[in-house]
Amino acid sequence: MGETVRTNELRRKLDADEVALGALDNTYSPTLVEFYGELGLDFVWLDLEHAGPSPWDATRLEHLLRAADASDVEALVRLPTPDPALVRKALDAGVRSLFVSRVETAEEVRRVARAARFEYEGGPGERGLASPRASRWGTTDDYAATEDEETLVGVTIETPTAVENIDEILDVSDLGFAFVGPLDLSVSLGHPGELNHPDVEEAVETVRTACLDAGVPVGGLGFGMDDVNEKAESGYQILNLGSTTGAVKQVVTSWLDEYQSPQ
Repeated sequence: MGETVRTNELRRKLDADEVALGALDNTYSPTLVEFYGELGLDFVWLDLEHAGPSPWDATRLEHLLRAADASDVEALVRLPTPDPALVRKALDAGVRSLFVSRVETAEEVRRVARAARFEYEGGPGERGLASPRASRWGTTDDYAATEDEETLVGVTIETPTAVENIDEILDVSDLGFAFVGPLDLSVSLGHPGELNHPDVEEAVETVRTACLDAGVPVGGLGFGMDDVNEKAESGYQILNLGSTTGAVKQVVTSWLDEYQSPQ
């Protein structure tokens, strides 16, 4: 008897116009991925662009995905490049929700979206059909017929060229979301770390507005809960609340600040 289809609750939440909350686990710990799920987050962001294991290391990635499965939290995996082969590799390992960095044109995004699907734009897609972990090694019923509906593919918008091409990018079929990258945008606009610089704020707002107009979910970083709440009110549907190391830093620092040394 075949396995039933695993549903992607993050995609369901976005389709229902709801807000998904998550955290970046920048320690790449299966224990913490599982724990985040137990705490009630919608997703755990695994960033394979700036750190962590090689995106080609399927074994390391599978351990993290199993931890996510254990507590019913969605692993949101960022890949460092819009390489169709890398997209297929990650999906076969069991990733259902991913986004790619450094895209600048609609054609790049279309190649990624096509690589992620068995059927695309009324014709064949370019996802490989084998018996990988994604299909529970060939035991899932109707795998090829149902997997496309459980796959969520997004992009990071983090360069001026991508901002200029945002309308064409958002028009790509089956684009699941666009994630605004203000930190890298600040670098590419010549104002590293100056998130309040008018050029950076204008670029971020251009992307947000374009996403809302196109009906494509927009994601972003939360800089404190006031900012998270404001972004949720302004239309963001994917919001990262913080990171593992950031949370540990905040708590440990507060412990040290409150410690009273004996006289």
